[in-house]
Amino acid sequence: MEELGSSFGLDLIIVLVSAVLAGLLARRFRLPLLLGYLGAGIAIGPNGFGLVQSPGVIESMATVGVILLLFTLGLDFSLDELKRVGKVAVLGGLIQIVVTAGFGFLLGRGLGWDINASIFFGFMVSLSSTLIVLKILMDKGEAEAPHGRVMLGILLVQDICLIPLMIILPALGGEGGDIGLTIGVAFAKAAAFILAMFGLGFWVFPRLLGRVASHSHELFLLSVITLSLGAALGATALGLSPAVGAFIAGLLIGQSMYAKQALADIIPLRDIFGALFFVSLGMLANLNFAVENIGLVLLVVVFLLVIKSLVAGAVPWLFGYTFQTSFTTGIGLMQIGEFSFVLAGVGLASSVISDSIYAITISSAVITMIITPFALSFSGAAYRKVSQWPLASKLVSLRTSGQAEFMDLDISNHAVICSQGGVAKTLTRVMNRRNFPFLVIDLDPQTIAELRRQKAPAIYGDAANPEILRFARLDKARLLICAMPGFADTEQVVKNARKINDRLDIVARVSSDIQAEKLKKMGVSEVVQPEFEVGLELSRHAMHRFGMTTIEIQYILNSLRNMGKPE
Repeated sequence: MEELGSSFGLDLIIVLVSAVLAGLLARRFRLPLLLGYLGAGIAIGPNGFGLVQSPGVIESMATVGVILLLFTLGLDFSLDELKRVGKVAVLGGLIQIVVTAGFGFLLGRGLGWDINASIFFGFMVSLSSTLIVLKILMDKGEAEAPHGRVMLGILLVQDICLIPLMIILPALGGEGGDIGLTIGVAFAKAAAFILAMFGLGFWVFPRLLGRVASHSHELFLLSVITLSLGAALGATALGLSPAVGAFIAGLLIGQSMYAKQALADIIPLRDIFGALFFVSLGMLANLNFAVENIGLVLLVVVFLLVIKSLVAGAVPWLFGYTFQTSFTTGIGLMQIGEFSFVLAGVGLASSVISDSIYAITISSAVITMIITPFALSFSGAAYRKVSQWPLASKLVSLRTSGQAEFMDLDISNHAVICSQGGVAKTLTRVMNRRNFPFLVIDLDPQTIAELRRQKAPAIYGDAANPEILRFARLDKARLLICAMPGFADTEQVVKNARKINDRLDIVARVSSDIQAEKLKKMGVSEVVQPEFEVGLELSRHAMHRFGMTTIEIQYILNSLRNMGKPE
């Protein structure tokens, strides 16, 4: 027993230390932590240096990570959020999953896999990575940009669809018989479980958590963990995935007044066990298999980079978004996601997919996850190149034609506001109050629709496109305001604007001193750094509360602002 305990303790330390080191390395290269954890697992696993002697125990702990991951997904789920993302996410997300799964099925059949395995493979590769995409969008400040909202909306729908997929797809591994009957039995079990959980969720969970919360915070946390693991165990007893049970428990608790506290308490544990999950996945990755079957793995990777990006990119286009939004969305959703790993584990356990298909999926997922951050970093430059191709140019023009009816084309001495979302609304209120002539260029259809309802002149289009700038009569404009969050877009707008009107006064948004200096050299009159301005405004409130006069405060703020400006 002592030897077993010693072996487990050593393995756990190796896993945690490797996860920390690999995580630091991933941060150093600005990659998502998830990739670092996978790399750590590959390094210490049986196909790497073989440092872990009892991977089965680590895998058991990783299962807890999956349960907590799905439990927090249920806790944080919001119908209001689903309504907010709209048709492009709900209908578009479903279209993306089904169409991508269809192409994945055809690829599987082309590779000689049986029908059930091909179906399972298709749905596995249809899911993308919420963790990676969200991290990249947050780092770039583009979560609220049109392509950011579209991507996150589709990812939300994908996460929700994981649950029915985990109920239906394992039935494909049944021993002969009627597949329809097998799926029907699975749904019947799921329905019985959901009814039982709803009964507990409405009458038992709130009373239990209310009583526990009034006595002890530690007992509250322990109760939340017990409920998530208990629901997972109950689902397992009915032949369902434990992750399904955890999600439903989280969904029910998420409707109670204790949801936010439960989520805040359980996130640190989820992150720790989640790290174990991704390390264990890396340990299962077979590098030898990937090397020996490099052609097959690369075929799947190319399929994802091409077919999946085209399908994901076509979705926002069908719902009226611009070619740029569609292009960026396609690149952002081309990878295999973390929940695909969960689905792959279920498929392997239920014998729907073989070890080789599992290995191909894991290997392809890791490669596409590594590629995604770099691909999104260069998406702006890639779009500008691609948009010059004849077919792409026609697609761009399709979304920018027919807009003359919404504005006075004889406008002059005006401000052209290039924005994305909320900034445009604030600027237009100021312009309207002083009766300054202005025109908005925005890629967000909702923003444009709202502005047009208010009779504000607005163009739906990409401000980096010279034709859009000409349509906005930039040659007759007095001021250009670049308020887009992405620096690459801002830089391109400034370059094109200078070619059209070299006397134009330009004010631009930046996120660093380096960006500010670069734009100053390009002739931008003023730059605004949101973080810097927030710091100044908070300083204003702090000085006011320490009794300083308005004149003193303004003098200090002006001094700080002058110090912060690049020469």
